[in-house]
Amino acid sequence: MGSKNKLKRFRENETFANVIQPSREEVLTNFSLKGKWNTFFKNDNPIILELGCGKGEYSLALAEQHPNKNFIGVDIKGARFWRGAKTALESDMKNVGFLRTQIELIDKCFAENEVDEIWITFPDPQIKYTRTKHRMTNQQFLKMYDTILKPDGVAHLKTDSEFMHGYTLGILHGEGHEVLYAHHDVYKNIQHAPKEVVNTQTYYESQYLETGKAITYIKFRLNY
Repeated sequence: MGSKNKLKRFRENETFANVIQPSREEVLTNFSLKGKWNTFFKNDNPIILELGCGKGEYSLALAEQHPNKNFIGVDIKGARFWRGAKTALESDMKNVGFLRTQIELIDKCFAENEVDEIWITFPDPQIKYTRTKHRMTNQQFLKMYDTILKPDGVAHLKTDSEFMHGYTLGILHGEGHEVLYAHHDVYKNIQHAPKEVVNTQTYYESQYLETGKAITYIKFRLNY
């Protein structure tokens, strides 16, 4: 994407009512929506996050399927989620929002027990050992998710990375968390797989499937 195109999208994002773009300082000091996301959506419906949402395809698809739940796509790359935000506005979807921030700051953006579900869709597996701290299911991230999730809240990991799938299962089992469902090739187990997992596909996911790449999935509950 050219820099002109990016700038145009950044400017458009600033005009979108469904996009929140706090500065890092705002998030670290006193983020106004922390604990008050119900004021953003103007209802008390459950809140579901998509972390590293990219174009926001999953957030949009789930929001369409679940009009009585609120969805927030979170990503630092605003030029990417511009597409999802624009589509949501054009479709008059009131239950979708987008937050531009780093995932490392997620516990500064949401209060304790404010979130019902978290979706992590196709994250960078950060395979090199030196990149472990950036892996979105490492212990540090999981502890943050546990803080903002309600006691009965659940998290989902959907990825084409066997490495990420195995790494995450290892941590979940090793720390005694509750693995509610896990499969290393979810479309081969399509009859028993949760519908929202196999009925919703991102653009890249459909490309992976065309090449015969397995898509893995884990649904889990954290117990820190």
